[in-house]
Amino acid sequence: MNQKLITVFPNFISVQIKREDLIHPFVSGNKFRKLKYNLLQAKVENQETLLTFGGAFSNHIAAVAFAGNEKGFKTIGIIRGDELSGKVSENPTLLFAQNCGMQLEFISREDYRLKSEGSFLENLKQKFGGFYHIPEGGTNDLAIKGCEEILTSEDADFDYICCSVGTGGTISGIINSVLPHQKVLGFPALKGDFLKEEIRNFVQNDNWELVTDYHFGGYAKVTAELIVFINHFYLENQIPLDPIYTGKMVFGVVDLIKKNYFPAKSKILLIHTGGIQGIQGMNMKLKNKQLPTLDIYV
Repeated sequence: MNQKLITVFPNFISVQIKREDLIHPFVSGNKFRKLKYNLLQAKVENQETLLTFGGAFSNHIAAVAFAGNEKGFKTIGIIRGDELSGKVSENPTLLFAQNCGMQLEFISREDYRLKSEGSFLENLKQKFGGFYHIPEGGTNDLAIKGCEEILTSEDADFDYICCSVGTGGTISGIINSVLPHQKVLGFPALKGDFLKEEIRNFVQNDNWELVTDYHFGGYAKVTAELIVFINHFYLENQIPLDPIYTGKMVFGVVDLIKKNYFPAKSKILLIHTGGIQGIQGMNMKLKNKQLPTLDIYV
């Protein structure tokens, strides 16, 4: 559903947010979209096990663990950082995944960089037997097919569609499904411009742009300014934002409105890609760094 923001914006600009975070309590937002056709394909191939990759607080790991368990698959999570192997009980995301039945395999950060290489995947098959491979973040052709279903006919009136960008799968699906008069703005959560080439591999349209000024230092990096913004946004609109993806995107859009980036009377749609499960883990990190915490209750 689309929810209009209570916040009043200048120049008669209207902003709504698509609450993809409400799709499912544990497999929400773009994770639901990305897994939909991959799980169907795994069934077609008669695979019994799903294997994927992720970091310590990965939304993707949590979603695969729950969805796999619900649909009758065994699940294996290859986790970045062998130093985490004895700390599962201290990590809410990994503990959740383990409680959903996921087998966690911790590897060094050096080995993790090999995750896309055929020889590395073959070694995993030697160790675990056959499995259906879902890439880190879930992005592949079937994931993009699922993300092409995010926009519906009720979204035809919007001028701009804005979403966060991680691996590029979600925005690729949105770009493939927008109408000619609409423009897609992507807000990468990572530093750098390299995602443009990744996205171009999956899209046909050219009415899109990446806005690279709102990563707040890089992936999983946050600042006190961002946390204060997310807390204020929740207080005003009663919509929780995650600090890794959607929170940065919404901050960026609001800032661009203030800077008169958008023409007067623009109709803007924000895509909420979920990720709320990571707030508990993020608050643990924020407390350790003596930064403000997220005052969001979900």
